[in-house]
Amino acid sequence: MRHGWQGVTLKLLGGRDFTFTVRSNELVSEHLRRLRFGDGGMLGVTGVHPTMWVRLWFERAGRPHQRGYTLVDPDPETGTFDMEFTLHSGPAGDWARGARPGDTIHATVQGTAFTPPDPPPARLLVVGDPASRPAINSLLESMPSTPARIWFESPDPARERGIPRHGAPDREVVHVPRRDGGAHLVRTVRSELPGHLCPASYVWIACDTVTTRTLAAFVRKELGVPGERLHALGYWRAT
Repeated sequence: MRHGWQGVTLKLLGGRDFTFTVRSNELVSEHLRRLRFGDGGMLGVTGVHPTMWVRLWFERAGRPHQRGYTLVDPDPETGTFDMEFTLHSGPAGDWARGARPGDTIHATVQGTAFTPPDPPPARLLVVGDPASRPAINSLLESMPSTPARIWFESPDPARERGIPRHGAPDREVVHVPRRDGGAHLVRTVRSELPGHLCPASYVWIACDTVTTRTLAAFVRKELGVPGERLHALGYWRAT
């Protein structure tokens, strides 16, 4: 598949292309599939870091369409990793439903860089949603002894499981229902986060683009958190 102008732009920005091969496809729930891939040599070239993600290429109405997915349990020795696909209607969900061992998909690595804070923070303050669940777990697992509070937004909080993926002490999850296009999450975090902030905290935000920008501006401008103690990235655009 040709990647069109998006692919050309990513190449100019230093993107590197790989081809992944499906190893297995597991139905985790009616809403989620977990696929295992062979990496096509990627991990040996790029290495691995917490919250690492790649852009997968799908076809939509005859045109290339790319979406970002976080690597789950990447293993450079075997050249394998998992990815989780929420089964929305659309090219990515449709592809994940039908993918079989031996199927391939193109991927581009660009924009994924993340450097864990040094020195490690005294506390992690995390804001995310189902789209960033794998990245949240990756972040938490990279700092297993660091206390954390996670505000996790979801349309149906009662259905959510797996945050954190592995049990650990001092990990508190606040489930926040998605209301008013993310405005309820903004109000909740603005009200609660300042009470958990300390000079050695690290704030990590990854939800829809508008909400992420709003909360990042609040943390940076109103709470005075310096850039090296804040990471914010919009994972999807609300329509």
